[in-house]
Amino acid sequence: MILQALHTLYNRKKDDLPPPGFESKEIPFLIVIDKNGQFIALQDTRTKDGKKLFSKKFTVPKEKEGRSGKNAWKMANILWDHYGYVLGWPKSENDSDIQMAKKQHQSFKTAIALISNTYPNNIEIQAVKNFLAKETFDDVFASQEWQDCRKIKGCNLSFILEGSTRLVCENEDIQSWCSDASTNEEDADESNDLQDKEGICLVTGERAVIARLNPRTPILGARSNAKIVAFQTNMGFDSYGKEQSYNAPVSKKASFAYSTALSYLLAKESKQKLLAGDATTVFWAEKEHQLENVFADFFGEPAKDDQTQDIKSLIAALRAPQIGARPELDPQTKFYVLGLAPNAARIAVRFWYEGTVQQILDHIEQHFDDCTIIHGPKQPETLSLFRLLVSTAVQGKSENIQPNLAGDMMRAILAGTPYPKSLLSSAIRRVRAEREITYPRAALIKAVLARDARYYNSNQKEVGMSLDITNNNTGYRLGRLFAVLEKVQEEANPGLNATIRDRFYGAASSTPVAVFALLMKLKNHHIAKLENRGRAINFEKLIGEIMSGISEFPAQLPLPDQGRFAVGYYHQRQDFFITKENKNNN
Repeated sequence: MILQALHTLYNRKKDDLPPPGFESKEIPFLIVIDKNGQFIALQDTRTKDGKKLFSKKFTVPKEKEGRSGKNAWKMANILWDHYGYVLGWPKSENDSDIQMAKKQHQSFKTAIALISNTYPNNIEIQAVKNFLAKETFDDVFASQEWQDCRKIKGCNLSFILEGSTRLVCENEDIQSWCSDASTNEEDADESNDLQDKEGICLVTGERAVIARLNPRTPILGARSNAKIVAFQTNMGFDSYGKEQSYNAPVSKKASFAYSTALSYLLAKESKQKLLAGDATTVFWAEKEHQLENVFADFFGEPAKDDQTQDIKSLIAALRAPQIGARPELDPQTKFYVLGLAPNAARIAVRFWYEGTVQQILDHIEQHFDDCTIIHGPKQPETLSLFRLLVSTAVQGKSENIQPNLAGDMMRAILAGTPYPKSLLSSAIRRVRAEREITYPRAALIKAVLARDARYYNSNQKEVGMSLDITNNNTGYRLGRLFAVLEKVQEEANPGLNATIRDRFYGAASSTPVAVFALLMKLKNHHIAKLENRGRAINFEKLIGEIMSGISEFPAQLPLPDQGRFAVGYYHQRQDFFITKENKNNN
């Protein structure tokens, strides 16, 4: 299903994506030549963005697969490659590197000669052949641009004719050559029994030539040759005498289509991907839809100056055209979300979700409703997935997010199912370790508890977004009580560096009976120190109201009640910051 959806995306975006046998590649420098093959200039394609230089992308013949090992020099790319192949320039002055560059360059010239013999009347191809026929490239090496080119390790170069607006490798003859070659080149060095096998393609359902190897589509953190579909020989996965990808036949045309579409989604400049933890998530619609442009805004961390992150307003805007909607805004349009993660030489599929735009919006809105909790006036109304996840990580670093957690949480959000079980324990573990209940942690814990209560039809009252004095859950009330006791201590001892939270939070939230008797005795001492007797009386009344719902201090609190303890504490602390006027207005 994943490959079929990607194949459909390629057909939808065909005009914007490379044709068969081609790919989009960054080419920092272009060799400008005339019709006779004479060198004109070395053109720098890079542009500056801030302090960084970014090379322009061009549509070039697809890079040779599996170019590694001692015979890698034989596999020259067509009309583009790094300076070793194109100009015979070694990567170092070592004799071995010099000899390797010579072999690479000869391989490049041989490939061009073969193409030029096939198209003797193509002026552009013949010009490149004539350029390469020269003994030396001193005129290239003497240019100022070459000094910048040689500093880039493995700098890629290609050719363009003087006055032309396209690369030589983009002309029609080269497209025809690459389209034909792409069906056979992968098996060129293999025995005949592995060549040109036909079968029913699992993606298209049509009979066609089957790809023995699937193209690479690397993601962040994975090897450059990582693939989403791969088979190893003699590893126990072969069946019925079939080897490698013949075990799950996908045609060469279909494999090119799905891999090109996936590479398009994974591109550096793509707006249809987001990173969360170790997972790279890509998304697209069955047909053009505005949700493709804003989906990342629901989960990504907004820029500091971005004022468009009102999630509910964004969802409302997407739903507004449903009456008399244009076809591309159809709420029943299928929408796909694919979560990927690096795994050795392969790409692991963390999750796959397929639903309608309507379902996606409903579930996203429900997620943000579940996460809604009282907070400070300067804090954002909605929290990104990244912000929620790092709140569970050691030192708040993304690299410390628990493996699989990002993917599992994304899947739960999209499907509207309970959040992963490890989410609550991770959040509580961070609270106990750091003795700090932050806005993101409180929102996350509240969301898990609320969704579990709703999903499992629990008799337990759902945790609200703000202080709920009617909530009689023991964990919630003990959290409130702990917050009041801390507040009393703070007012009795102004400027205190450490409070009871720093010393007793872990024990109070897990084994209340062990510490609350002591804390209640300390409370009496702290209240006696308060100079404002009216304030002391109010604290006593508040403590009495909370204790009226607690029959005894339990020996232990289960994990969900430890979560309610944290939310109760957070609610009560936030309530202390609400002015009397605001309370009356509410």
